[in-house]
Amino acid sequence: MSLKRLRSILDAQDGAAKISSLAWSPNNLKLAVATADRTILLFDEAGERKDKFSTKPADPKYGKKSYQVKAIAFSPDSTKIAIGQTDNMIYVYKIGDEWGEKKVICNKFAQSSQVTCLIWPTDGPIVFGLREGKVRAANIKTNKSQTLYQTDSYVVSLVPNLRGTGFLAGHADGAVVRFYVADDPNAVQQGKVINHPVPPYAMAWTNNSILIAGCDKRIVVYNRNGKLMQTFDHSKDPTESEFTTMVCSPSGQTVLLGSYDRMRAYEYSSARDSWDEKGTKEFSNLYSITALGWKRDGSRVACGTLCGAVELFDSVLRRSVWKNKWEMVYTGPSQVLVKPLNGASGPHGTQGIIVRSQYGFEIHDVRIMGQDRYLVA
Repeated sequence: MSLKRLRSILDAQDGAAKISSLAWSPNNLKLAVATADRTILLFDEAGERKDKFSTKPADPKYGKKSYQVKAIAFSPDSTKIAIGQTDNMIYVYKIGDEWGEKKVICNKFAQSSQVTCLIWPTDGPIVFGLREGKVRAANIKTNKSQTLYQTDSYVVSLVPNLRGTGFLAGHADGAVVRFYVADDPNAVQQGKVINHPVPPYAMAWTNNSILIAGCDKRIVVYNRNGKLMQTFDHSKDPTESEFTTMVCSPSGQTVLLGSYDRMRAYEYSSARDSWDEKGTKEFSNLYSITALGWKRDGSRVACGTLCGAVELFDSVLRRSVWKNKWEMVYTGPSQVLVKPLNGASGPHGTQGIIVRSQYGFEIHDVRIMGQDRYLVA
């Protein structure tokens, strides 16, 4: 996979203005960015800013600057955004399908301590971690939240699995806990699976691996049962800083890690059943990467920084064109985005369709047959 910088959609500021979170909508049409001034900016897939709205404090009497936005996540239908805040509140805003629709708070969930991280899996409720160590779930239909499990250690990270049926939670004491929120035919045992030596701030759950990185400058690969399989040690590199964030590609075969002025890529080889380092991208004056988001079709990566910049990257292996009517965008070894050319509308509109191997096998070729009715990969 090659990362090609497309454009800067938000410019860096002179001081710290941390981009705490960013999220692509599941329908691939919107990118939401949480800025340091508690505003949510909405961009289209090309990086053009289309909309914005301000968040609200839990209690107006404390003022508009009494909190920070820690995490944001789109609903599975892409019409709502959940926002976790440091004033012990989660708001769910309805943003609608079209640009410019009125933003309305449709749910709010008051908590007993600060929200530290938040995800919205494809199947199941909103899942979030609290400063006091609880991992909880919020159901927007009943407007109630419940504790999934409780610890005494700050929740530093939450990552869903690729199916959106379960998640991993990382705690400040190094514990990593697996939990399912929906039925999964491939589910494995719930509970604590890993005791990592440092807080797992950067984490990914792929098809058959768990990757964790943090302040010790090491990337550690565990299997699904928590057994250590590989270690990539950068602790002796004086130019490397601690790893701050990690994101997994939609196919589960590539992960990106962010640190200071640098992004590292790792790719899974199904032939060798191991992970390989696939290159490093250096950036001068980018400072620490604080948020990474991978578009669901695999074609774009957004990167937010400590100084408020947001960069957009193209993440494509190769492209080909079929009979001047269809573009095949290979976004991973086992995933291809098939898009109609010239504004033509296919069965899934101009967005095209995603072809993915459920078993992680490599896709070498794609053909369209039967008067454009059948697709064979």
